[in-house]
Amino acid sequence: MESLAKRRLVLTTGRCHPELARDIAAKLGVELTEANVREFANGEIHCRFDESIRGAHVFIMQTHSSPVNDAVMEQLIMIDAAKRASAKSITAVIPNYGYARQDRKSAGREPITAKLIADMLQTAGATRVLSVDFHSGQIQGFFDIPVDHLVAAPVLEEYLKENADPRNLVVVAPDAGRVKVAERYAQHLGCDLALVHKTRPKGQANVSEARHIVGEVAGRHCVLIDDMIDTAGTIVAACDLLKANGAGDIWVMATHAVFSPPAVERLFNAPVSRVVVTDTLPLGPERRFEKLEVLSVANIVANAIAAIFEDNSVSDIFGGENLL
Repeated sequence: MESLAKRRLVLTTGRCHPELARDIAAKLGVELTEANVREFANGEIHCRFDESIRGAHVFIMQTHSSPVNDAVMEQLIMIDAAKRASAKSITAVIPNYGYARQDRKSAGREPITAKLIADMLQTAGATRVLSVDFHSGQIQGFFDIPVDHLVAAPVLEEYLKENADPRNLVVVAPDAGRVKVAERYAQHLGCDLALVHKTRPKGQANVSEARHIVGEVAGRHCVLIDDMIDTAGTIVAACDLLKANGAGDIWVMATHAVFSPPAVERLFNAPVSRVVVTDTLPLGPERRFEKLEVLSVANIVANAIAAIFEDNSVSDIFGGENLL
């Protein structure tokens, strides 16, 4: 008996960031499949897809925004529902991967929660994971299924090419862990590179101390580039140090705008003229301010989904430079 079945792409989303999901669907030219996610009176989550997804290639989008635990659980339940509905493949699309900073033990008796999230996604039934700008490259090794790591660099670089003069530009890494990424930006933009040397007091979370600058920043247009801004303590400390060393205009750029309190207040009062982030996380009115600009990653994610569905290379979208 000859099969005439056609490949079918199904894109659905949790409740964390429906605006980004709709933008991605529009780029792909598909309609979002309704998952009918709801909660019982005691807070338990339930979902049921509107249409049959048997034999379909299902992409379940959920960014792990606050409250992170609810976002993760909701995605796991949707993946389980898709598996039990006989989906051919299930890709967990996670623009911002939750618990990414807990990717190693920095002290005794600590968990490696980024690995725990990876285990849960696979146990639920995900056959592939797609995410944007992991906190560290080692997270890819926590999975026994394919992982497609996307980077927001093309979006941020295009913004800099249109709005900054590379002759006076200095890309600044906020800590040693981001030097490789910052160096890649500097090479693409044809500008200089600098580094903020920082330390973290032992046993204190969300606290860092910027010590000194490596590189020439006096009178220059400095752009700090990081993967995420949480409470903004690290970034603002780096901005203050840059200003103390004679930096001219200072911009801050990041992929994930977590903006936990008091991030908005700190950034608003910091010696920066622009804060440029992407829309991997939803930003309500209470987390927007005059200096903030938000760029979309919908096109990057849509191109990656299309490449996966068509069995094409995802790394070719980034010229092979989507590794950390």
